[in-house]
Amino acid sequence: MDVLNLIGDHWAEGEGEEFADANPARPSEVVARGRFASAAEVARAVAAARAAAPGWAATPHHARAAVLVAAADLVDAAADEWGAELAREEGKTLPEAVAEVRGAARILRYHAGAADRESGEIYASPRPGEKVLVVRKPVGVIGMITPFNFPIAIPAWKIGPALSYGNTVVWKPSSLVPLLAYRLAQALTSAGLPDGVLNLVYGEAETGSAIVGHPAVDAVSFTGSTAVGRAVIARCGELAKPVQTEMGGKNASIVLADADLDHAAEQVSLGAFRSTGQKCTATSRLIVDARVADELLERLAARAAALVVGDPLQAGVEMGPLVSSAARDRVCSGVRRAVDEGAKALTGVEPYDGEGWFAPPAVLWLPGTGVDFWRTELFGPVVGAVRASGTEEALELANLSDHGLSAALFTKDLGVAMKAVERLDVGVLHVNSESAGTFPYVPFGGVKQSGFGPKEQGRAALDFYTREMTVYLGAPA
Repeated sequence: MDVLNLIGDHWAEGEGEEFADANPARPSEVVARGRFASAAEVARAVAAARAAAPGWAATPHHARAAVLVAAADLVDAAADEWGAELAREEGKTLPEAVAEVRGAARILRYHAGAADRESGEIYASPRPGEKVLVVRKPVGVIGMITPFNFPIAIPAWKIGPALSYGNTVVWKPSSLVPLLAYRLAQALTSAGLPDGVLNLVYGEAETGSAIVGHPAVDAVSFTGSTAVGRAVIARCGELAKPVQTEMGGKNASIVLADADLDHAAEQVSLGAFRSTGQKCTATSRLIVDARVADELLERLAARAAALVVGDPLQAGVEMGPLVSSAARDRVCSGVRRAVDEGAKALTGVEPYDGEGWFAPPAVLWLPGTGVDFWRTELFGPVVGAVRASGTEEALELANLSDHGLSAALFTKDLGVAMKAVERLDVGVLHVNSESAGTFPYVPFGGVKQSGFGPKEQGRAALDFYTREMTVYLGAPA
């Protein structure tokens, strides 16, 4: 399949280097091919977005929403086909992939619904005959950089609100997953999006830097690694440009002594191993009350060892490959390093042989929190556990991280759950469910090194994709 850049009204092959998208389960199989956009093409994409911005902003909100709804219908209709393509290019299992495509359609519909919600505020004035209005206006041209792990859902939760609120977009997806980006752009243009409102450019780091630094790009939304995110934040700070980043996570699940251990083991397993652990909200640290630690880890290790790992398109497969050979090597070397530092591998220490970028689901007993694994995000199917003496130490250990995206707590004690709400320094807390997962109508994002700027989704999207104007509206004399 050949994929094209979208610049203004033109689907272009690209003037840059060729690239190929390999199936991570069978790396010899090419899923899609294309060419990166050149620096000149990126500049033309930004110019197209700038030229289209006034007309799109002036389009009634309900008309913009109708385009998103029509696009959502196209995405839904193609969910099975695109889900299979997603599984082939990214590696998550077919049921997960189809669910992600359908989730993208729901996200677009949710943000289309903003046309029916309040769009400003009105205040009384102490002056006779005057009202004070607070109105929302589009920011302008939004630069977007999206990752590989949710190749249609994350773009939808950025592009959906941006377009709904009247902005135009220049979007660079991960070059590891170009096909689903192409599909989403096709759906939006086929739904009637005007030329130049959405621009899709493939590229690597220099393309992202060109978008971030372009003077005609008014704001930047980024999802990816903490290291790259910090560079984006720094550059936007130099340019006094609004920026929104969702970065890495080193998420903890806490299992207390009163928890339902079967349920906790099931949910921790889902949080650690679903999507092959390639989620910013995946569980990678496990903190267990010492009174139930051995029992819980035995159950978790048994679940990990029983997972069916293989081609994500095959029925019954529960975990697919990592997205690339580099990702596989990083995960396997991270497990070996943890063992060298004293961790005990309950399962998953021996890498697989054969074709495909597979890594076994691994459960590690850590010797303490001083090992590299406690600090470093591997972004793979590995969870490392430590014992805690009780609730207080468990909460302290969960906060012992530079990241603060998501956490999970397993307990039957409502008072303890409320204490965790007060004490845990994270953006998302799940009580008695896995650490991953979010809904489009509530805010999503982290604290510390996991996020910077306004959060995403829900009403938080309004804060990033619009700017406020205060209007003192007086009657003529």
